[in-house]
Amino acid sequence: MATYIILANFTDQGIRNVKDTVKRSEAFKEMAGKKDVKVRDLFWTLGAYDIVAIVDAPNDEAITGIGLTLGMQGNVRTQTLRAYNAGEIGKILGKVG
Repeated sequence: MATYIILANFTDQGIRNVKDTVKRSEAFKEMAGKKDVKVRDLFWTLGAYDIVAIVDAPNDEAITGIGLTLGMQGNVRTQTLRAYNAGEIGKILGKVG
């Protein structure tokens, strides 16, 4: 499983319905699980992003599907980052140069 960081901002619709955000996060976790994506943690944040999620997915296609599904719902816009732990980046660095 690969690790991804999802950065999200509320859309106009999402902020109008912000009181439902916890309920929507539970629905997101359930939907992700059905697509073999595990939500490790989800945070509401201050600053440039409203929500940050840490998720594990089997591949880029699965995480892309999650992002597109979220976008279709209209409450958030997302940016997804692939994250590497120390062991993973060590293997990559072993091939550099």
